[in-house]
Amino acid sequence: MPDKVSGRVVLVHDWLTGMRGGEKVLESLCRLYPDADLLTLVHVPGSVTPVIEHRKVRSSVINRLPAPARWYRHYLPLFPFAIEQFDLDDATLVVSTSHCAAKAVIRTGRAVHVCYSHSPMRYAWDQFPSYFGPDRLGPTGSAAARHVVSWLARWDRDTAPRVNRFIANSAHVARRIQQYYNRRAAVLHPPVDTGFFTPDHGAPGDYFLVVSALVPYKRIDTAIRAAAILGARLKIVGTGPDADRLRAIPATGIEFLGHVEDDELRALYRSARGLVLPGEEDFGIAPVEAQACGRPVVALACGGACETVEHGVSGWLVEPGGVDAAGDAPRFAEAMGQVEHLPLSTAELHGRACAFSAERFDAGMTHLVAQALEHPHAW
Repeated sequence: MPDKVSGRVVLVHDWLTGMRGGEKVLESLCRLYPDADLLTLVHVPGSVTPVIEHRKVRSSVINRLPAPARWYRHYLPLFPFAIEQFDLDDATLVVSTSHCAAKAVIRTGRAVHVCYSHSPMRYAWDQFPSYFGPDRLGPTGSAAARHVVSWLARWDRDTAPRVNRFIANSAHVARRIQQYYNRRAAVLHPPVDTGFFTPDHGAPGDYFLVVSALVPYKRIDTAIRAAAILGARLKIVGTGPDADRLRAIPATGIEFLGHVEDDELRALYRSARGLVLPGEEDFGIAPVEAQACGRPVVALACGGACETVEHGVSGWLVEPGGVDAAGDAPRFAEAMGQVEHLPLSTAELHGRACAFSAERFDAGMTHLVAQALEHPHAW
């Protein structure tokens, strides 16, 4: 537990609509700062764990627009206005967890703002084609979106000085922060509950597993096509706006499970032949959870997976090379067919995952926040 901060502590999170990797970081922060208020753009009651729900949660004006739980991503152009309306006049410490707008909250001069960054705003920088390309919106819609997103990119860059200290969830994201914000960032990997995600030492089942939000840049279609080439079963855990498109891909043995509770997720990890991570992740918590359960990983050799998966030891890293999902699928299929030949036992895989434990995260976060409070100048 960190030393008690003198004054009001405020946590800021982009949105509370489900438990993903970012929300698990927030859950740890709620335990570290049990008296902190929580500000968020959108709050869907019951969508996150009691540890988070029991905060004093204040949502933005976005939450009062029609169907915010379903349509909040469509309100993206309003996020800058909404995040800047929060009143932080009496805050001493602001800790934001941000992949979109939370880092741009406006603090007073006496407050210290530490941002745990999952990524600079993906939509505004290198992920525009995945979300707003002509194949998504049509030529006219894509051209119109580009004007809005270009403005968001400038806003994202120009609001970076509102943060005293950046903490990146991976070295990959630290490089992105340097590239887009011209700021340094400490690296602290997110926490994984390695006391819960454990092996059961049973034999693996006959399926591969994907655990991911169903959004374009995750490239779940690569995993579906790879499983079809291999003739393997594939179970997909997660929800998102890309679900209908993915379900329409012609392939057999594909099972969409939607949202599952943690107990079921652990059971799925334990019985899988391996986890498949076909897209570039900023960090990617699922590969660590899978290894904690004693299962290997097949991942794209980009981004955070390169920091959590050792090629040829705890999994296979597949070099990108195809121009689309179909182009990379054969390489993924080949790697998936080799997972049984990796050298580590389930216990050894779990031991590697323990390097990402919640205890390590809590100690690191406490240390970095204390540094920022002692030396609040921008870093």
